Order: sequence, then structure tokens, then C-alpha cells
Amino acid sequence: MQTRFRIHLLVAVSLLLFASCKKTNKEGRYVPKDAAIAVHINGASLSTKLPWDEVKQNPLFQEMYADSTVPPFVKNALNNPDNSGIDVKTDLSFFAQKDSAGGIIGFTGTVKDAEKFRLFFLDASQGGSENEKDGIKFISKSPMCVGWNKERFLLIVNAPQLDMHAYMDKQTRDLFNTCKELFDIKESNSLGENEKFTAMVKKTGDIHFWMNSEELYKSGMNNPALSMLKLDNLYKGSITAAAINFENGKILMDAKSYAGKELTELYKKYGGKNIDEDMIKHLPAKDVAAVFAMSFKPEGIKEFLKLLGVEGYANMGLAFAGFGLDDFIKANKGDIVFALTDLKQKAVSTDTSMAGMPMMETQSNIVQPEIIFTTSIGDKDAFNLLIKAGEKLGGNLPASVPVSYKSDGKYFAIGNIKENVDNYIAGKANNNFDFLSKISGNPVGGYVNFQFILKAIESNLTKDSSAKIVYDASVKMWDNLYMKGGQYEDGGISQSLEVNLMDKNTNSLKQLNQYVGLLGKLKMEQDKKHQMNDVTIDEVRPDSMSIAVPPPPVKKHK
Repeated sequence: MQTRFRIHLLVAVSLLLFASCKKTNKEGRYVPKDAAIAVHINGASLSTKLPWDEVKQNPLFQEMYADSTVPPFVKNALNNPDNSGIDVKTDLSFFAQKDSAGGIIGFTGTVKDAEKFRLFFLDASQGGSENEKDGIKFISKSPMCVGWNKERFLLIVNAPQLDMHAYMDKQTRDLFNTCKELFDIKESNSLGENEKFTAMVKKTGDIHFWMNSEELYKSGMNNPALSMLKLDNLYKGSITAAAINFENGKILMDAKSYAGKELTELYKKYGGKNIDEDMIKHLPAKDVAAVFAMSFKPEGIKEFLKLLGVEGYANMGLAFAGFGLDDFIKANKGDIVFALTDLKQKAVSTDTSMAGMPMMETQSNIVQPEIIFTTSIGDKDAFNLLIKAGEKLGGNLPASVPVSYKSDGKYFAIGNIKENVDNYIAGKANNNFDFLSKISGNPVGGYVNFQFILKAIESNLTKDSSAKIVYDASVKMWDNLYMKGGQYEDGGISQSLEVNLMDKNTNSLKQLNQYVGLLGKLKMEQDKKHQMNDVTIDEVRPDSMSIAVPPPPVKKHK
């Protein structure tokens, strides 16, 4: 008994290990492997976080639903998505694929009610022709075709604009055959067997986003004007894969970028260390609007330009400035920080006049950002060459453009406020900003303080009642943003993004639903007002007015 139990246990464990190590996935099974863009939607998760009854409370939704021009079959589906015959609480996928005829947009998912599905798309196609082949039913009418069986469906829409060369050549497409071929796609020709796609969908996500830059830009790389650039080295194997989650009070994105062999090897060799926290701490402000920091090995710039085949052009261009590419690399240590330290209101007077009237003076407020850029110095003498070149190039700047810079041999700072630059180089500040712990420990880090920015420019964003409503909603909505990444792991470069909202207890998807709904409703109301104003203007336009002129008096002859 014990031996049999051990065998069963060993088999069970082996199956679990095999399942966890599978390199295939069901989410991409019916998405073509050469899709330029693919979006997987976790319908079960999203419908739990934002039930459809709450979507229907969205002000924009209600405005649209009340629109008498919306067709009945669309209103029926808006009232209850099940009326479309689609199971919206399962996995759904969108994709864009480019080909010789331009491209197509695809939508695939699960059929919940085949007859409702059929009737819905008969209405949507406005009298499309019905066909059946090999047990698959089709409805087709340009520019769309949909195919389905009892379990799943595929909708494609012709999109020749995805490739402008094909669009200009007016390439044609057999929609029925294209739909049939994609419906019967082999797993080997789908993203179901793509290891990178599998790694992406294994991450917990309400939405998964996939972009294949090589497929997306392949037609552009054939442009003769760009033939001297080795752009294929830049886009070959270039893929971005991300998982997006809507949590209470925040939106999270976990992404990974992949590249071709040459670019990957270059990054592995020249990828930077962690960002320099001391450079951020020296910023002369108790709080900041935004910060971006990066660490890199300057030698990688030269190798990157070589990879693109433009190293010679870069050297020729820099020679006019008085230094070479090697001087630039030698001068820089590889740490940079860019910061928006403040946003201040500045009153500006404008003189205006009209013919026959006295001069009038109007006042308005403009936003003056306080910006500072800093970099660590590698070789002081080489960096002095860069400073001299900058002085030469900047000599023609008008006096109205404030630029101040300073160096102490370790750091170089340049900005539009002299006091900030001087204080930075003097090292007077040592601010342990709260956001540092959220972005440190990576070659790239960034922070945006939405509250700081919104409150600093309030007067510019609240000039009328509608703008005030949008502003108040935005202040109640957005808190801050953190980003970090740049580490090479598991064959790609990792990145993460965290957008925090002011309400920490409500799911971010629910908050977005109400926020977007409010903005959308305001936009629709403004459009209606503009339309009414246009009609009024047309009604009183001089060329549309008729004036009755009385006839001249009749002279009576005696």
C-alpha cells in the first residue's frame, strides 16, 4: 500500500511540476503569433471589481443610453451584455495584425448564447450574408466578418490603414477566407506557444498588454530614407509585455521589455547600477513636482550608435561643437537627475489696442516651472570641453531665457533658477524625500506628485464652471506616481509603475469609471452647447436675413 501511495504521490507531484513549467498558454491560443498588438482581458476579475450595474451608473453611460440615435440592438446590449451572446465574464482578447493588405483588428472570446450572438451581429452588420463551413457559422459584410461555433467566436475588421503603403495601393482582402483561416489557426501559429506571452499571462493581471515592435514597424523599416540606419537591430525581437491590475486606491503595472540578440547583449554589458540617491537628496526643495533619475555606463552609448550604424555621423556632428564622442563618454560618469522642483504663478501684462481706441492693458497668469538637470562628472577636463561647447552654442539665447549652470568637479547642474543651481552644487540640502524608498535600488526611477502640480496651477485650470468641476474631480482623484526598473532578469528588462489615488479604500477601476464618466458627460454637454450656438449664429447671419423694402410712393398726376 505504501509503495502504491508513493507512486501516486510521485505522479501527482510530477504532473503539478509539469503544469507549472508549461510554456504554452490558453489566453493566446487564438491570437496570431505575428500580432503587432494583443490585449488580454480577464473578464471574471474585471466584472468582480466593477459590476455592470455600476457601469450603468456612469454619467457618460447614462447620457449615451438616453441618446435616441443609438440603435435598439446596441441599447439592448448596453442594458445587459449577455444580450450580445458573448460571455463577458470569461477571457476576451483583442489584437491587431499587419499584413500585405494592410491589417486587421480582431476580437475573440467565448460564446454564451449562439442564437443571441447571431441576431446581434446580423443587426451589427446591417444585413450581412450568412454562411456555414466545416461546422463554423459566419456573417460577413465589409468591413467586418465574424465566425463562431458553440464555444468561441472571432470577429475581424478590415484595417488597411495599419500599413499606409498597402492603403495607398488600395489592396483588397477576402474577409471571409481571412476569418476562416484565423478561426482555424494552428497552435504553432498562435501566441499560445510563445514563451514570453506565457510568462506575461502567468502574472496576475486584470489586463495583459503585448506589443511586438518588430511587427508594428516592419513596413516603416523599408523606407529608403532610413536605409542608412540599421533600424532592424533596434526593432528585431523588440517586445513589451505588461500585466495591469486595478487595486484599492492604486493602479499597478508590471512590465518587461525584450530585445534582439545584439541589443540584449549590449544592455547586459552596459546596463547601469542603481540610481544615485545622494544626487536626488541634494535637490534644493522640501517637495518636488516630478523627478526622473537614471544610471548607465556611458561606453554603451558608443556601442549603441555603432549598432545603428551612425557612429561616424555622431562624431562629425559633435566635431562642430568642439569635442568628440570619446570626449563625451569620458566626461560623463553615467548618473543623471532631472527635476521639476516647483511651479509658480507669474503675472504677465499685455498691451492691446484697437483702431480709434486708447491702449488697454490686460493681465494674465502664466506658470513658470523651476527646472534643474544634474549629471555626475567622470573626467573634469573632458567635461570642461562640453561646458565650453555649451557656452558657444548658448551664446545666441535671448536674455529672456534664463539659464544658469555650475560645476564643482563632481557634479554639473544646469537650470532656470540660479539660486537653485548654486544651492545644489553647494550641497546645502540633504532631503530624505518620502518617495526615495519607492524608486531606489534600480537603474531607472521616477516620481510625479499630481497633488503638487494640480494645486500649483489651480488658477489656470479653473477659469469657468466646467473647468472647475474637472479640476475638483482631478484633485479628489489623483495622488502620485512611482516608476522604477531597468534591471535585466529572465531575458528581459523589468519595469514597474504605480499610480496612487486619493481614495485608498475604493477599487481604482470603480473610481476611474466615475471619473471618466464625469469628464465624458461634461464634454458631451459642451459639444451640445457649441452646436446650439452654431445654429443660433446661422439663424442671424446677415446673408440669411431678408429685409422687406417698401415700394416707392406712386406719384399722382393731376
